[in-house]
Amino acid sequence: MILLSRRSLLAIAAVVDIALHARPQPVAAKLLAARHALPPRHLETLLQTLVRVGILKGVRGPRGGYELARERRKITAGDIARAAMQEAIEEGLGPEPQSRLVDEVIGPEVEQASAAFLAALDTVTVEELCQRAQAKAVFGEPGKKPDFTI
Repeated sequence: MILLSRRSLLAIAAVVDIALHARPQPVAAKLLAARHALPPRHLETLLQTLVRVGILKGVRGPRGGYELARERRKITAGDIARAAMQEAIEEGLGPEPQSRLVDEVIGPEVEQASAAFLAALDTVTVEELCQRAQAKAVFGEPGKKPDFTI
């Protein structure tokens, strides 16, 4: 069972993808969406949120797209998850339950568990995730460059 929302999971995947592919030029949202089988519109709002919190940097122009705003070793999965969760909170999830049971018993326990979960994600950097992705060759064979010889 994955405790992260799909939006948070996608945000982490998008940042790692950008970290792996943003050299020599930024990653276009359209290419990123294609690699993850998503409509570009679905991804764009999430990418803009990551720009607003300083995880990504948007580059305008015909060869524009997204690149990391900080070094990958300085961005954690927890940073990314918090940004994605904050956007979901701002969009509104409907009314919160109003009861003493939630306020005094369940809420504090869930907050404590959430803090522990995010603390664990704070120990995982984008650099580590990139290394794992490359070791598992998630985007193709490791170390193999395209051969354009005719």
